[in-house]
Amino acid sequence: MQNWSMIAGILIIASPILFSMIAYPDSIAWSWNEGRGGYLFALVFVVAELVGLKIVISKKRLLAVIPIALLTISYLVSLENGLRDYLVASAEQFDVQLIYSWTWMWDFIVMAIFIVVALSIFFGRRWIRIAPAGPIFLTGTAIILSLDAFFPYDTLGPLQYIVPYFVQANVWVITALDLGTAIARDNVMFLRGDHGSMALQVFWPSAGVHSIIIFSLVIGAFMLKMNIPRARKSMYFVLGIIGTITVNLIRIFSLSWYALKVTTDPVAWEEYHKIAGEIMFLPWLFAFILVVILIESRRLKKLEKQGKLPSKNNS
Repeated sequence: MQNWSMIAGILIIASPILFSMIAYPDSIAWSWNEGRGGYLFALVFVVAELVGLKIVISKKRLLAVIPIALLTISYLVSLENGLRDYLVASAEQFDVQLIYSWTWMWDFIVMAIFIVVALSIFFGRRWIRIAPAGPIFLTGTAIILSLDAFFPYDTLGPLQYIVPYFVQANVWVITALDLGTAIARDNVMFLRGDHGSMALQVFWPSAGVHSIIIFSLVIGAFMLKMNIPRARKSMYFVLGIIGTITVNLIRIFSLSWYALKVTTDPVAWEEYHKIAGEIMFLPWLFAFILVVILIESRRLKKLEKQGKLPSKNNS
């Protein structure tokens, strides 16, 4: 039997995101710091965590969220009618270095607040265990955008620290595969391939450090929900971090390969650079979570057959 109240709740939560897609499709860009593409992934998390739940949401609670959804939609509309210009003008007052990261940051803050408030009205404090991944993904993205806005490029030392090691690893792979000439100096790669020379300066966002942070937050929330032993949670967390680092290394390699084998034209390369990270990281994030769910579901069924369910004291 369908839980129509849950379906209605999902549609209400989704309404501002769906509105932004329909009314402002150009804003749904897939670069992590140049659009609302992250809205869609947050929505997927929310839907995945809520669909199929048997919790009944009262009509009173559903109606209470509708005005908040309309207020969020009003924020999106107001951006196109002067509010974005105000945000851009305010950047100077706060000594913001990258204005676009600053303006997109507010989009993610507003959407994160809306979804948290909506879930809190629907489920009370239980929302933290019922559907934490979407809000945490949005909040994590907002945090990363704020860091990028105030500490761009290599000004934030701790996040930039591991970048030279990524660069050195990438140069080693290029040399081993004989794809061209590659030299590393700190966070700069000097490449020479089929289409000439190109110097690539790698900063922490381009190295995917932001994806490691976001992955840690999302997978942490996901593990919070799962009734599995702590040792298995730790194992999945570590494997996920290792996998995310590997994906980031593949991303840097793909950017280098593009310059070595496809083009050294800065405009064409930048277009590829804008999407290369998210088209690798986000599918990896969803795939990893799906694999964990499948493994643990099969494990749970096996334990049920054996009459050995995991104890909650160990989770």
